[in-house]
Amino acid sequence: MDEPDNRSMHSYRTPTLGGIGIFFSVMLVIAITGAFLDAQVLLLVMGGLTILFFLGLKDDLTVLSPKKKLIGQLIAALLIVIFGDSRILSFSSILGIGELPYYISLVFTLFVYILIINAYNLIDGVDGLAGSVALLISAVFAFLFFSTGDLSLATLAIALMGALLAFLRYNMSSRLKIFMGDTGSMIVGFLLAFFTVSFVSQSQLNISSEFYEASPAIVLALLFYPLIDTCRIFCFRMFVLKSSPFAPDKNHIHHMFISLGYTHIKTTLMISAVSLIIVCIAFNLIHLNLNLQIIALLLYGSVLYLIPLWISKAKYKAEINKKNLS
Repeated sequence: MDEPDNRSMHSYRTPTLGGIGIFFSVMLVIAITGAFLDAQVLLLVMGGLTILFFLGLKDDLTVLSPKKKLIGQLIAALLIVIFGDSRILSFSSILGIGELPYYISLVFTLFVYILIINAYNLIDGVDGLAGSVALLISAVFAFLFFSTGDLSLATLAIALMGALLAFLRYNMSSRLKIFMGDTGSMIVGFLLAFFTVSFVSQSQLNISSEFYEASPAIVLALLFYPLIDTCRIFCFRMFVLKSSPFAPDKNHIHHMFISLGYTHIKTTLMISAVSLIIVCIAFNLIHLNLNLQIIALLLYGSVLYLIPLWISKAKYKAEINKKNLS
């Protein structure tokens, strides 16, 4: 059970083992469909998911040190990267950097896994938010993998969508609420990282793909919210608060929406809608040079998240002034 404290966005004890349902849902789909798909890839994914499942379960029940969680995440990622040889092969000429040597490619891919897993974990602070963002990302990846003929990864993405839909029913419930906990956030984050690396790797190997050069911008757009929020919160803690970047607080973007009077559902819908707009714009910019795509993404993505905050702050100040005058 999650016990409310000064950082909590809820006021009563809530079960935190929703990740168990997500894990068994995805594993069941893999077990049923594995014989018809790429069994080697799915077995490696099952291995990584199992490691993270037990790590997350241990953390949800008795608390696990960050060091042990990091080691477990690295082992799970190494299974895929080494035995599946699924790596980010190139920077696609970002800042003039092209193909990467094997060991640099290996280390960078591991970094991407760790970054995405933990960035996703950090946005799990408002009812429905983490599940909704992951649902949107999984849906787009399912479409991308299906359109490229990779039925194994498309099936896995659809399996995650189904698990998240079932989870969201209870995560957003007022009476039968449950959280995904670290078990769920690590499992979902791992799968999103796996989809990201697989999509970029496949696109870089297929010179005729329309995403041959644009794949880094597409995945950045898909993961924009967790990545930009993580980057912003780390910089804020280090340079403004002068504290550890890992010290928990209530300065995330979703906390800012809540502090301005948004409900959990409105916050989730607002962030999910902005995320969808960012992805749609990114798909319409794939004809541009990749460096231009990324610069444009960083600019319009940041502005799209700031606009609702600016409007809400203006309304909030206007209401305060109106009360003071009356």
